[in-house]
Amino acid sequence: MGLLQGKTALITGAARGIGKAIALKFAAEGANIAFTDLAVNEETQAEIAALGVKCKSYASNAADFVETEALVKQVKEDFGTIDVLVNNAGITKDGLMLRMTEQQWDAVIGVNLKSAFNFIHACVPVMMRQRGGSIINMASVVGVHGNAGQANYAASKAGMIALAKSIAQEMGPKGIRANAIAPGFIETAMTAALPDAVREDWMKKIPLRRGGKPEDVADVALFLASDLSSYVSGQVIQIDGGMNM
Repeated sequence: MGLLQGKTALITGAARGIGKAIALKFAAEGANIAFTDLAVNEETQAEIAALGVKCKSYASNAADFVETEALVKQVKEDFGTIDVLVNNAGITKDGLMLRMTEQQWDAVIGVNLKSAFNFIHACVPVMMRQRGGSIINMASVVGVHGNAGQANYAASKAGMIALAKSIAQEMGPKGIRANAIAPGFIETAMTAALPDAVREDWMKKIPLRRGGKPEDVADVALFLASDLSSYVSGQVIQIDGGMNM
């Protein structure tokens, strides 16, 4: 029996990268997986289903409130329950404040933060009826410490942390837990594109002297999704190799 046997997890932005790693980890522990991205991804769907669980990919504009309400209703019809929600959808549109456009700000806040509100708003009634659930917001170390050139991204991720803490307080009496994960330098396609000098500078700041892997984030997400963390709520777990202590 896996740690998530018989449960259903809804994961946003999970066609690739960290979101996909979380979906695969959850499926390996027995969870049925509903995941979203901008388009249906049959390749990732097949890869997850091959682990012996039910899996369905959904096309979603996570920043659209009405569309999200309809999608969550469909997931509930397709799977019967929604036990775990992972708000992972996110984008970056970096730039210094003096050059940042309103469109860059609005796009990042919409996809990164408003999407989490949309999905939590739609999923909480389902979890309340079930008298339980786990909500995981994917934040970032820059949401804790800030970062020059990423005011929009850092603000959105700080918002994800405060949102998780607020939901933990509101929904705790209903048996619903909410936590945030704050990854640091994780080896993904995005970080692989960085110049070598930037990567080397990052490594010098990390006591473990290496970047993390998507699976490192997935392991912590599994802990927060499962009953292993049944008394953990309102917390922020940094996965950064000790970079920010």
